[in-house]
Amino acid sequence: MNILEVKNLKKVYRGKKTSVEALKDVNFTVEEGEFVAIMGESGSGKTTLLNIIATVDSPTYGEVNLKGESIFKKSDEERAVFRRNNLGFVYQDFNLLNSLNNRDNIYLPLVLSNEKISLMEERLNKISKELRIERLIDKYPYEVSGGQKQRVAIARAMITNPKILLADEPTGALDSNSSMELLNVFEDLNLNGQTILMVTHSTMAASRASRVLFIKDGIIFHDIYKGDMNNDQMYKKLVQTQMMLLAGGGSLEEAGI
Repeated sequence: MNILEVKNLKKVYRGKKTSVEALKDVNFTVEEGEFVAIMGESGSGKTTLLNIIATVDSPTYGEVNLKGESIFKKSDEERAVFRRNNLGFVYQDFNLLNSLNNRDNIYLPLVLSNEKISLMEERLNKISKELRIERLIDKYPYEVSGGQKQRVAIARAMITNPKILLADEPTGALDSNSSMELLNVFEDLNLNGQTILMVTHSTMAASRASRVLFIKDGIIFHDIYKGDMNNDQMYKKLVQTQMMLLAGGGSLEEAGI
């Protein structure tokens, strides 16, 4: 069952003298429980695409439907509530508030929704065990490592029980060991049914996804389903595809990719 539908999406940024077409005609769906990565060079449109799905930017044309609801037919106020209730966000730079301890950072989305403290505590107890952050809860963000900050950020995203977890370069600020740990967390969340949509430059990160979309010049150029491939096989397939895209020649289908 499709949880996300992106239809005929177009985004044009207009200046006084010039305009930039960041997205030309993007169409794809995400099934409930999928782990989808979006890859592309800088300027390909992948961050613009994620920002529109996250409702922090608006399309020039086209639709984004989540669970059958058209996001951009809502008012700004309705969209803000919809975003809080349905989407979870994980960013490269964590976006944690140093003035709050990790517990209050995690609680923040539920505080904004005026949820009861008993519900917050119940959800945090469950999430903190799953993410193994029980000992970090009463520390402040500046007292923990980058990998630990990202786990706290994931807990903040997950505490609302989001329909989709949106991740923007989640391993970008992490060392290799912390990146591997984070990707293991994403895999575990996905195995437990969480739908994930991740933008990444990292081929290693993308190899953990069940499907990878390649975006180039504002369109979805190609996609690869993991199927029965293991992570290493998926990694090699992605590297091969990236080399073909960079070369700019031939059909990916003809090349057997």
